[in-house]
Amino acid sequence: MKISVDIVSYPMEVPFAITGHVFHDTDTVRVTVEHDGVVGRGESVGSYYLDETAMSMKNDLQAIVGKIDGKTTPESLQDLMPLCGARCALDCALWDLRAKRAGQRIWDLLDITPKEVTTVFTVGMADIAVMAERAAAATQFPQLKIKLNDDQPIERLEAIRAARPDATLVIDVNQGWSFEALKDYLPACQTLGIAMIEQPLPRGEDAALEGFNSPVPLGADESCLGLDEFERAAERYDVLNIKLDKCGGLTEGLALVRAAQSRDMQIMVGNMTGTSLSMAPSYVIAQFCQFVDIDGPLLLARDIENGLEYRSGGTVGLPSAALWG
Repeated sequence: MKISVDIVSYPMEVPFAITGHVFHDTDTVRVTVEHDGVVGRGESVGSYYLDETAMSMKNDLQAIVGKIDGKTTPESLQDLMPLCGARCALDCALWDLRAKRAGQRIWDLLDITPKEVTTVFTVGMADIAVMAERAAAATQFPQLKIKLNDDQPIERLEAIRAARPDATLVIDVNQGWSFEALKDYLPACQTLGIAMIEQPLPRGEDAALEGFNSPVPLGADESCLGLDEFERAAERYDVLNIKLDKCGGLTEGLALVRAAQSRDMQIMVGNMTGTSLSMAPSYVIAQFCQFVDIDGPLLLARDIENGLEYRSGGTVGLPSAALWG
């Protein structure tokens, strides 16, 4: 087994702001595995809130290379590496390799009949007027995800709703509210027809949500990294956001799908603003989701070769075999 690990950076189309952070570019770690002339690829951005960087993930991968051989599978990898962004890149590369070795698409391996999905388009934080303008300009997307913090969130939503009365709106607070603020904002969110509020409270500070009956569905992102945190999240949230970067790849992502389905939770697939190489395995998870957020490449100044096709109406074409899987 030959393994190469590279860091590839992509500039953002415009600076992308969320609670506590402004991103000017995306640094990805890309893994290429080759066995008997067959090549598989995977990518990860990691999780900034876990202090993962492209360099730290590259170091994690280089430390494990000696234990990877032609018999390593996505399943056996779970015992070799802990949940992390580095494992995501290698796990997805091994899935790509498995498909290409078998001469099958990922859908055949997983016995899935794929359907095209519709993604949200994300509006990052900015001045109220700018956010409304960006929402109004995104007319091809019937679903928008709005990044918010505790600075005039309702005023921002009112402006966006006025600009896009037709759109389904979900909001992502990235841990930016307190429980009291959430309760204060919920009536207006309900009036404005918000479909879901993602990660309103800080990770580790959301126990108050147990037994709380929210009129707007609440989603767990940072509060559920992987399977070991699922049961607690299921007691507090209505929606589970599965991001392969944080859960360590497609293998654990599929396990989280099964766990969420067993608890009748709605499912969202999210992204950490990677290229289409990150979105392609997430497209598999999207087959099971009520909320799909795989718009990362649209926020970049350029995408990887053979990238996903983003179409009018917000639909996303199936990944090609030349891209992944």
